[in-house]
Amino acid sequence: MTTHRSSLFARLVRRVAIVLMLGAASLITAAWFYARTAADEAYDRLLLGAAFQMSESLTVADGALRFVLPPSAFELLGLAQRDRIFYRVIDPAGSTLTGYADLEPKTSLSQSRNGPVFGNTEYRGAAVRTVTLSRAMTLNDGTGWTYVVVAQTVEARQALASELTTRATFLVTVMSLLALGGTALAVRYSLRPVDVLGDALRQRDPQDLTPMSVDVPRELIPFMTSINHFINRLDERVKLLQRYVADSAHQIRTPLTALTAQVSLINEDNLTPDDRRHLERVRNRTAELARFTNQLLNHAMVIHRFDSGQLAAVSLNDVARKAFRAAIPITVDPDMVVSFEAAEDDPVIRGDMLSLREAIANVIDNALRHGASSRLDVRVTRDGGYGRIEVSDDGAGIPVEEWGNVTKRFYSTRPDKGASGLGFAIASEVASVLGGRIGFREKAEGQDFCVFIEVPLATEERV
Repeated sequence: MTTHRSSLFARLVRRVAIVLMLGAASLITAAWFYARTAADEAYDRLLLGAAFQMSESLTVADGALRFVLPPSAFELLGLAQRDRIFYRVIDPAGSTLTGYADLEPKTSLSQSRNGPVFGNTEYRGAAVRTVTLSRAMTLNDGTGWTYVVVAQTVEARQALASELTTRATFLVTVMSLLALGGTALAVRYSLRPVDVLGDALRQRDPQDLTPMSVDVPRELIPFMTSINHFINRLDERVKLLQRYVADSAHQIRTPLTALTAQVSLINEDNLTPDDRRHLERVRNRTAELARFTNQLLNHAMVIHRFDSGQLAAVSLNDVARKAFRAAIPITVDPDMVVSFEAAEDDPVIRGDMLSLREAIANVIDNALRHGASSRLDVRVTRDGGYGRIEVSDDGAGIPVEEWGNVTKRFYSTRPDKGASGLGFAIASEVASVLGGRIGFREKAEGQDFCVFIEVPLATEERV
């Protein structure tokens, strides 16, 4: 099951998006309040202008208060076509001179003596905005205060506030999206040093354990320092491991060689038949131990070379010939017929000479020890885009059902004959690393059992 891991880029963009959303919400809220205030100011001026015109229309004739409704006042308020208009003119005695007698502002009329008073109330089931304006008038019985109350429904101002808010919301949304896109590009560009550092690590040679020197921002310096510290520790461990393997190989091979030599010096003439059988078993076990130890060390060497070495162009004829010479002992049975056949066009692959030679030698050694009865052939051929090394023998061969198991480490079809189970494993690992494989061809009439290693040919086939 794959674990989902969010990227640093996604985290940064997500957090910036949250900040932008909060900022956009604040701006839209502020725009809504501003739109309401602007709409109220615009329509309040119209309302106040109409009230002033009505107030100026109050006159005194023959000691009585007269009022003529100016048409221009309603024309001014008529600019808001959706709204309804209500008004009331009150004389100094507090009686309604004209207009809607039940129109009452929320505030006291006397408050308007210091200046126009605006208010919000509800009249005849509709929300209205009112303005109260006072004017001192001199009548026969003295000076008194007249009042003009003008009310207007709020549909137009609400529509204006809504329109202003919608426009502001659209602009804020567009700007927020542009800011988010710009932020994403800026974050992506700012995180490029992380990608550069990752590329430098991926492209680094496996055997290069020197400290890295990549130009990174100040924030990545602690990370860079930790990487270099780890590289230094790894370098020390690798050197220690290499020294341990080299020392172990020397310390193990030296006593094994001495033990083999000592066993060979034992005089068998004075031994009983049982002692001779025991001595022969000691010789066989010593030889098996030496061979098994060499294979283990060679396996470790092959793995280390592929981890730290560079592949180069290799002549398949040359490497197969060297493996053939190394695997066929001088003391081979004289009745055994061995042969080597090189390819005419000398296929060239990209690989490691030492590791590939070890792989081929293991296959030849396995055929020589556990397969061939009287004949062993090694042949280099070309098969399409692959170079192939075939090792054929006249032995019984490996059963088809065992082909998938013999390339596993320490698996052997003949454990009773001193087989370590590492020969085919080494060959399979080398072929796999080079992009090839190890395969088998079943013994048939007129054909010997064959084990082959095939690897892709290099683009340039000449060393």
